Amino acid sequence: MRTSWILFLAIASLWSCSNSSENYIDPYANVKATFGTNIDLNNLANYANQSIPAYITKDNTAGNPITDKGATLGRILFYDKNLSSNNAISCSSCHQQANAFGDTNVASNGVNGTTGRHAMRLINARFAIENKFFWDERAASLEIQTTQPIRNHNEMGYSGTNGDEDFSALVTKLSQISYYKELFKFVYGTEEITENKIQLALAQFVRSIQSFDSKYDAGRAQVAADNQPFPNFTAQENQGKQLFMAPPVFDATGSRTSGGFGCAGCHAAPEFDIAPNSGNNGIIGVLNGTGIDITNTRAPSLRDILKQNGTLNGPLMHTGVFTDLQTLIGHYGTINIAPGNTNLDPKLRPNGFGQQLNLTATEVNALMAFLKTLSGSNVYTDIKWSNPFPN
Repeated sequence: MRTSWILFLAIASLWSCSNSSENYIDPYANVKATFGTNIDLNNLANYANQSIPAYITKDNTAGNPITDKGATLGRILFYDKNLSSNNAISCSSCHQQANAFGDTNVASNGVNGTTGRHAMRLINARFAIENKFFWDERAASLEIQTTQPIRNHNEMGYSGTNGDEDFSALVTKLSQISYYKELFKFVYGTEEITENKIQLALAQFVRSIQSFDSKYDAGRAQVAADNQPFPNFTAQENQGKQLFMAPPVFDATGSRTSGGFGCAGCHAAPEFDIAPNSGNNGIIGVLNGTGIDITNTRAPSLRDILKQNGTLNGPLMHTGVFTDLQTLIGHYGTINIAPGNTNLDPKLRPNGFGQQLNLTATEVNALMAFLKTLSGSNVYTDIKWSNPFPN
């Protein structure tokens, strides 16, 4: 009798396991079907605990810490063309991994035309004191910035103006996509999609994009301070670094008589971000139109301004006016205070005059050599920042 009872229990157990397997519903089936091995929710990429050098101290994360779950959702949103009104444009269309998350076009293509300013590189956006974003700092945080292109008529087309649907239509659209139902529940515990949740995830992904594997970083790790010679630098690179760091000495008419170039006054090492409360840099052109624009006081980090092979990651400034480092440096060498530019940064107008740095060819070449040391390599190839959608 005992043997029969044990046999019955064994058969019942096997039936139960078999029946359970047959009825099992994978809660992430649509994510797997859409992204294959590009997204594995059981083995997430490391976004939250990446290595950051001890000498990096700036961070504008505030109340939205990076999580592996949130940044994974942000990655998908960043690359998803469903976020545009015609399903043709994504955030990555203007911010391309191959170009340090910038664009080689002067103006990026949108659903109804082109962008009003050149697309800013997104490298190390997290590591800055400046909390405001866009060239003109109109977004009070990165979170707010992330959905403004979506709400723009020209860029992604959910503006609620000029015949566009408004942002609520996008929320409805995404709510009907099966993999977003699974992803939002995975990240937030509910399938509900809101603009705030989209903002949080996108900002986490953007802040996760970091570059600290440059020649500069290898040198900085060997010394106690940025103003010390780096043992891995050439004499020219160390000269360029010193010119970048040291403030210039001006005479009464704004002409440099000694010292460096003072670049660090606005782009302090080791983050090379823009100083808060900066004025504009004398570039006051308008990309799509006429007149002047003196409101552009934000800038991306100078890290990865170019690739390690020396190729620029797209034209420079909000108008894309500079296409090589020599011309860029030359601009700062002779600052002309244009009529109407009442917002020129005070550091560029010593004693009320546009600065004259009196550059020499040796100095310019040295500064260019130093700027090239700020470029890493991993950010261009790391899979966790790449397009998760199958080609």
